[in-house]
Amino acid sequence: MVYKFVVLSDEDESFVREFEFLDTHTLLDFHNLIQDELEFDKSQMASFFMATDNWEKEEEFTLFDMGTGSSTMEVAVLEDIIFRKNQKLLYIFDFFNERALFVEYTGESKEIEGRECPSCTNSKGVPPKQVVFGGSARKLYNNIIVSDDEDEDEPEVDELFLDGDDEETLPDFENIDNLNEDEE
Repeated sequence: MVYKFVVLSDEDESFVREFEFLDTHTLLDFHNLIQDELEFDKSQMASFFMATDNWEKEEEFTLFDMGTGSSTMEVAVLEDIIFRKNQKLLYIFDFFNERALFVEYTGESKEIEGRECPSCTNSKGVPPKQVVFGGSARKLYNNIIVSDDEDEDEPEVDELFLDGDDEETLPDFENIDNLNEDEE
């Protein structure tokens, strides 16, 4: 059986993704397809939550076993967790800012021979950024440039900060008694 889902974002009304999965796929398969489709950094944490009709979090499915008693995405088979039409899931992809995608089961159909699953069957709008920084933090990180190229003309850290002064020793104090009197 093929399960159909629609994925929405509250950050951009034009963003819509529709996915199809076999009933034997897992939430880990769903996670991987979302990550690929939205070009997210796969090293970031994410979780699915079963959700009420009002999008309130219920049972969590984590990417890795966190030792908290929650199930992992790898063992959450779709046919075992999807039990009704319009079943809702939250896909939390930015834990620090509590940002999520809204996932809703829209129905099922028979498997069509030669049709690849899982797959994204409809893609509209620009996906949300995976990670956002707060207003002041954004200003701090806007100009950071990461490069793997090593520039031989750049001074070493010791040359920038220490400037050779680290080799000098502090002068000896002539009268230690004066120091002790100041402490009293």
